[in-house]
Amino acid sequence: MADQSPIHAMILAAGRGERMRPLTDSTPKPLLRVAGKPLIQYHVEALARAGVRQLVVNHAHLGGQIVDFLGDGGTWGVSISYSAEPAGALETGGGIFRALPLLGDGPFWVVNGDIWTDYPFTPPRLAADTLAHLVMVDNPPHHPGGDFVLADSGRLSADAGVRLTYSGIGLYRPELFAGCAGGAFPLAPLLRQAMADGRVNGEYFAGRWLDIGTPERLGELDAQLTAREP
Repeated sequence: MADQSPIHAMILAAGRGERMRPLTDSTPKPLLRVAGKPLIQYHVEALARAGVRQLVVNHAHLGGQIVDFLGDGGTWGVSISYSAEPAGALETGGGIFRALPLLGDGPFWVVNGDIWTDYPFTPPRLAADTLAHLVMVDNPPHHPGGDFVLADSGRLSADAGVRLTYSGIGLYRPELFAGCAGGAFPLAPLLRQAMADGRVNGEYFAGRWLDIGTPERLGELDAQLTAREP
């Protein structure tokens, strides 16, 4: 049986942003601005437009600034809860696992706080045995090898083949984290195991997407969006 649309989402905002230094020495990466707006605000607005009303944001480095900016989410018509992490953060898997009590019992969106996209967050219907649905994009110049293979059936695998890049946007079931323990751990091994079991599917997204991993790419996006302003 397929699920109804998810009402929870998590924005990953706990990273240190080492490659963005010195910009991130005084500002957490999700609050860096493009076209006059913090990166994280684009996600909050997009999720709100898609009907998501319950958001969770994790934070570590300079996390108080994120809390101060977003507040309770009322400005955007959402409710925001926070999952504070220790210095150094908990990696992606550990961060999501820590936040699970805030994310409800059904599938929930996860989106990296350091990407920009016009993805509409229209959720697929997950089959009961599907643990994750990943949004895949063309391989960017800085990641030419990609991550996973998207079959015609919609299933994802870590096998050899033509790979696409994981966008940092995924829909997850809490059951993906069954058996995990608290602390820092990566997400990728959980996904690879679930793929080996045939329990991860995906979609190809041809819209606009950019990984904001360097000051140069931040500047590129700022120029593009500023030029589009009326």
